[in-house]
Amino acid sequence: MIWVMVIGLGLLTFAALAVLCKVPRKGLEPIGAALALGLAGFAFQAAPAQPGAPKSAEQRQDKAGPLLVEARKALYGSIATPNQPNRWLLTADAMTRHGQYGDAATIVLGAVEQNPKDSEAWVALGNNLVGHAEGVLTPAAMHAYRKAVEANPASPAPGYFLGLALITNGKLAEGRAIWADLVAKAPSDAPWRGELAERIKRLDQIVAMQQSQ
Repeated sequence: MIWVMVIGLGLLTFAALAVLCKVPRKGLEPIGAALALGLAGFAFQAAPAQPGAPKSAEQRQDKAGPLLVEARKALYGSIATPNQPNRWLLTADAMTRHGQYGDAATIVLGAVEQNPKDSEAWVALGNNLVGHAEGVLTPAAMHAYRKAVEANPASPAPGYFLGLALITNGKLAEGRAIWADLVAKAPSDAPWRGELAERIKRLDQIVAMQQSQ
């Protein structure tokens, strides 16, 4: 679950800079790259069995894709009966890991066409659509997340990623409401519950800062 925490913290930081500091879009690009490098550095150093080796900036930025895949799998693995990924989703994940979000979205469409009730595939589609749009929550991505909820209301993944996308697009109240609902309805022993509650606390701090200004 550490992947979920790291991605959430990174994107909340990006949202704070965009909303509170009103950084121009051009200025957000290098900030986003720096955050991606930070996430990549964590992912690299969090594998102690892996020998140390210098990595270029381009190689490290590719780590954002694997983080999305691992976070999604961790959330679906936290429920009793997770969906079994099909061949389309496996292929799409390989592309996501390399940052090829547009190609991955095209491939994962085969998964939802084969099984419209595959909640994990719908989430993967939403994540790739957001990635391809450089973080923008498009109507198509919103539709994918909603279909994921319909397919499996028990999974926290659709709400988590939808809430995250809303927050990073400046819709803090809407994203918080979704996250708070997830925490309220989650079993007390859900492995992701405590971490998401912490994300909400951090978000509340951002909102309080915004209101004070």
